[in-house]
Amino acid sequence: MSPRHTGERATCPAREVLARVGDKWSVLVVGLLSDGPMRFSELRRSIDAISQRMLTLTLRGLERDGLVTRTVTPTIPPRVDYALTRLGRTLLDPVIALARWAEANRPAIQQSRDRYDATHAARRPKALRSAS
Repeated sequence: MSPRHTGERATCPAREVLARVGDKWSVLVVGLLSDGPMRFSELRRSIDAISQRMLTLTLRGLERDGLVTRTVTPTIPPRVDYALTRLGRTLLDPVIALARWAEANRPAIQQSRDRYDATHAARRPKALRSAS
């Protein structure tokens, strides 16, 4: 809900929490950890197109927010596992509901995109039309 609908200013306290739990990488990591702890390398292999740096930043943010724990086992090389905390597990229901909604509505959204693109293609400059 926008601040004008809630009566709150743009500095809504929930904004930074929503930024964390709403970013695409965090949602994917939380979903993957729903089945149990995973190593960094397992997470990286499971998420197409995420860089090592972005996964590290995402995990640090989730750990800072208390949604993920990081456990280091002193072996050679060290083993690092990530798992959802109790608070992190409370995020699973909304994440799963959002994923189901996205899956169920993907065809309708694609149809809307196709209609929009067809309608607005004539408005794009000729150079852009031929590039797409």
